[in-house]
Amino acid sequence: MTDQRIPLLIDTDPGVDDALALLMAFNDPRHEVVGLTIAAGNVGLAHTVANALKICDVVGVDVPVFAGCASPLLHAAVDAAYVHGQDGLGDVGHAPSQRQAESEHAALAILRLSHQYAGQLLLVALGPLTNLAVALKLDPGLPSRIGRLVVMGGAVTGHGNMTAHAEFNIGFDPEAAHIVLSAFPHFELVDWEATISHGLPHGEVLQWLAAGSPRAKFFDAISRKTREWSADRRGDDWYAADALAMAHALEPEGALDVARRVLVVETEGRHTRGATVVDWRVEQSDAGGNASILLRYDRPRFQRRVQAALAAT
Repeated sequence: MTDQRIPLLIDTDPGVDDALALLMAFNDPRHEVVGLTIAAGNVGLAHTVANALKICDVVGVDVPVFAGCASPLLHAAVDAAYVHGQDGLGDVGHAPSQRQAESEHAALAILRLSHQYAGQLLLVALGPLTNLAVALKLDPGLPSRIGRLVVMGGAVTGHGNMTAHAEFNIGFDPEAAHIVLSAFPHFELVDWEATISHGLPHGEVLQWLAAGSPRAKFFDAISRKTREWSADRRGDDWYAADALAMAHALEPEGALDVARRVLVVETEGRHTRGATVVDWRVEQSDAGGNASILLRYDRPRFQRRVQAALAAT
């Protein structure tokens, strides 16, 4: 019988919320994860690669992991270890994997898999877009072979989290984001502002993590530092940006409101470098655009998917 599952390639920088998104992807029967391509971002590349391998071990899958770019294309950037822990997974000392990353560079793996699954591949980008930018410079024809590109990044009305106007994934490597988002004629965007409006209540998250499954125990441990940091600074909800992006990627029918607009990345502004600038003018609303921006997603559906990924149901 032919496998009818949708091939899913995830470009990521694990990361606590990346870990939750990966648990969701591995838990979805409609999709087959065909590879993880890894960039620096939340923490350095050695940690993000190691974390991807650890997550595969926890789930018990043998998905190939490809190490990619260790730094942004042009300028140095700060990481987010203060949120995710120095190792990116809460500094809990989780045992390293016995597996190794593949020898193939992430950018080359993206290109190869785009040919192997031409027209079918769901590409979900959860971190800085450096690997995709390098792949595009090697082969500008990449977008024609991607079935869907879903990007977690940006702040579409300028309410950033890395700077006043820039979200972390885009702000970490604005040049890469510019290359990617201007090359794809269409992509789906789940931004930081959507994340804020789809927070996960801390009390319910604690109930899900008490399920006692190996995945819940793992995620409870690695997320404790960032959840406590969030509770101190952000109130009643915990924000899981990559999880929301993954929910939309896996189950786009859960989207309740999407706006199609023109989006560009600012690379030069003194105060706005890394900002995602969207043309919100009413007269442009029927003119199409390169970005389908998620504004509202079915919250109960999102929460059920997170809960299931933690093996709490």
